[in-house]
Amino acid sequence: MSFDLIIFDCDGVLIDSELLSVQADIACLAEYGIELSAEEIIERYTGTSGMLADLEARYGRTLPGFGERYRQLVRSLFEAELKAIPGVAAVLDSLACRRCIASSSGPEGLRHALSLVGLFDRFDPNIFSASMVARGKPEPDLFLYAAERMGVAPQRCVVIEDSIPGIAAAVAAGMLAIGFTGDSHCRPGHAARLAEKGAALVIGRMEELAPALAREWP
Repeated sequence: MSFDLIIFDCDGVLIDSELLSVQADIACLAEYGIELSAEEIIERYTGTSGMLADLEARYGRTLPGFGERYRQLVRSLFEAELKAIPGVAAVLDSLACRRCIASSSGPEGLRHALSLVGLFDRFDPNIFSASMVARGKPEPDLFLYAAERMGVAPQRCVVIEDSIPGIAAAVAAGMLAIGFTGDSHCRPGHAARLAEKGAALVIGRMEELAPALAREWP
């Protein structure tokens, strides 16, 4: 294998969570009198950690308690419906390379979601959140922080990402980026959009990951 570390995003890569998160966003925003479509939320906020600040700037007001209310709603949805991406457990078991998670979600949310689908122990303690760095995706800070903590040079890392900000962050960090479109939120044309942002390869099923990593990469 050409890499020393595989850095996985979580939402949309390991767990099929994005549409559940969008449902929670819509319900939570409605309580504050804000109506956004699922399409706008996916387009504007998927893969980032700055949704609340952006909303408060757009609407010119604070949204007190928004974060806690959102966490309550998404926790309930996850406990009822969250699933791992098909095939991900078998792929993780087959990988000889070291691995970690670098996600825009918070540490407690990551623990809860990954535990629900039986993946937490496969990564713990190598789970890194955007809350640990100054700037989230699309800035490279989180991926560089994860690589530093794991003791691996950026050029020896490969990132698996489903979002445009995530691909942009990986490229900015000097890492090889592989796009993933196997989550239920991915729309037609998403693979091309990830490629345009710098994904060296885009896969649609988790079973394609091991062969992709075994390729000869420049």
